[in-house]
Amino acid sequence: MMPDTETLPGDSAVPNVPVDPRLLEILVCPVTKTTLTYDRAANELVSKAAGLAFPIRDGIPIMLPEEARHLDGV
Repeated sequence: MMPDTETLPGDSAVPNVPVDPRLLEILVCPVTKTTLTYDRAANELVSKAAGLAFPIRDGIPIMLPEEARHLDGV
């Protein structure tokens, strides 16, 4: 079975590396300190409280607010 891939600007297809479930249990939003939701399709950790989606690159969550995508409608 082929891994999910994501195309980044200037990059060839990069495989989405899954996040360790134990890591997901302990991570919280750096802005609100609330629980995050894992969006497998977008390969992001979502903070509904902050209205931010934090990217996951090479299996590593990037928990910097300046790297996060703003969610629409929040």
